Amino acid sequence: MRDDETPPQTATGTLNPATPAAARTDGGPAPRTGPAPWILRLVAVGLVLTALNLRPAITSLGALLEEVRDGLHMSGSVAGVLTSVPPLCFAVFGVMAPRLARRFGAGAVVCAGMVAITAGLVIRPLIGGTAGFLAASALALMGIAVSNVLMPVIVKRWFPDRVGSMTGLYSMALALGTSLAAAVTVPLTDALGGSWKAGLGIWAVLAAAAILPWIPLVRDRAAAPGQGAAHPAQAAAPMRITRSRTAWGLACFFGLQATAAYITMGWMPQIFRDAGVSAGTAGVLLAVTMAMGVPLAFVIPRVAARMRNQGPIVVVLAACGLVGYAGLYLAPAGGAWAWALLLGVSNCAFPLALTMIGMRARSGAGVVRLSAFAQSTGYLISIPGPLLVGVLYQHSGGWGLPIALMAALMVPQMVAGVLAGRDRTIEDEC
Repeated sequence: MRDDETPPQTATGTLNPATPAAARTDGGPAPRTGPAPWILRLVAVGLVLTALNLRPAITSLGALLEEVRDGLHMSGSVAGVLTSVPPLCFAVFGVMAPRLARRFGAGAVVCAGMVAITAGLVIRPLIGGTAGFLAASALALMGIAVSNVLMPVIVKRWFPDRVGSMTGLYSMALALGTSLAAAVTVPLTDALGGSWKAGLGIWAVLAAAAILPWIPLVRDRAAAPGQGAAHPAQAAAPMRITRSRTAWGLACFFGLQATAAYITMGWMPQIFRDAGVSAGTAGVLLAVTMAMGVPLAFVIPRVAARMRNQGPIVVVLAACGLVGYAGLYLAPAGGAWAWALLLGVSNCAFPLALTMIGMRARSGAGVVRLSAFAQSTGYLISIPGPLLVGVLYQHSGGWGLPIALMAALMVPQMVAGVLAGRDRTIEDEC
């Protein structure tokens, strides 16, 4: 069975996604195909709840980073390591997801991912030392990494005729969870007595709720990719994708936009707080930045898909980032809302990168290889950025040098994006 196929369905309605049934020859009614409606609704609920949990572990920490640093006696450099952990975990653990899904089923792996997120969020506030806090954070991020990779697989398996709408649904939920955690973590912390441990740990409740819809799917291995006979295109010898300039351009563009995103999630609230903005307002500003991804995640891919060259969109997004960083340097508190909006627009390079991955290869197998290369390489590229920002902040005693670094990284991001946005495919270059 190919990755783009789904297993047949019995008349009783099993958990398996279905392909169209063959026409009956006895003139009787055709057997019902497809999973039972309640199962589809359950999967949809699972997708939404999972997406809501793919970023709060990160953005809630960003909102309380100062309190966590003080509580754990953490230096700026170590805090930089903490903000570098998400892309490291995504690069390391994300590559494990397809193999785990082939063995256990995608639903079971996502369920385990939600368990890992819940456990990590419960454990890390209870750990007294920095090393244990990092380890518990890595456990939660491991769950996020494997779930993030398998979300498109589940959409394709269970909703083959509604891929666009369901992808949009979970993308919107992901952006909502990101901004919600940034906005309400500080008020929740105050309501819970002012303890940063309670403010971080409360998000485990949402993660625990996301486990429930996947439990009926734990034994359903039909949604696992890679079972059955391979498609001829997939069985062919792999392309030497490292020879493609377009592939490298996409990998660098993906990595640099991820660098900007994780610096923003990890450090932007602290920049505003050091400028005199209250902790609650700083969290709301981060929420505004993240919330820009909700509408633009729908608009940008549609516009990009109609253009032969996506370079102009890359330049516009980078220009918004440069203006936003200039504002953070010159008047961080005075124009805080404007800078948050501009950086939110700039961070929408992520859906643009995903769109270009789909456009820069002719075949499905090519898209899979390009996606794996661009994302794994990109997340590795993004690891040093947040760490370097923490080091510069600690040793310079201010935000001038870190903001200059953020702005400087926009230039190679723009160059790489323009290179990746050219109207060509990796098959032409490999």
